[in-house]
Amino acid sequence: MLVTLPPDYRPSSDEEFMNPLQLEYFRQKLLKWRADLLREAGETLTSMGQGGIIEADLTDRASVETDRALELRTRDRARKLISKIDQALERVENGTYGYCEETGEPIGLRRLEARPIATMSIEAQERHERMERVHRDD
Repeated sequence: MLVTLPPDYRPSSDEEFMNPLQLEYFRQKLLKWRADLLREAGETLTSMGQGGIIEADLTDRASVETDRALELRTRDRARKLISKIDQALERVENGTYGYCEETGEPIGLRRLEARPIATMSIEAQERHERMERVHRDD
């Protein structure tokens, strides 16, 4: 089913949760975020592919290597984020997007706006984090 969003559309708690407009809104938001991350990764590859480190000064060379290492860590985080975005897009397609994977309850529009890849409600996430802390201390 093809859904066209009005240009100024924002999901509202006054509408049915995860109706076709909301699903399309979040699908587009996820696709844009994914495209931005891929564009940034492409720019990183281009800049890193433009020759090796040619700094003569050891301090300058170390600085460039540190910058590159930081950029690679950032790209690795972006790669993991793209995977989570792909999983969220899959949930949009199969109709489970926006619902807590632990309780099945709606995650909430404000949380999804802030973190569109969220898979748990705030309450379930807090329980999960408390359990992680308890087991980490063992």
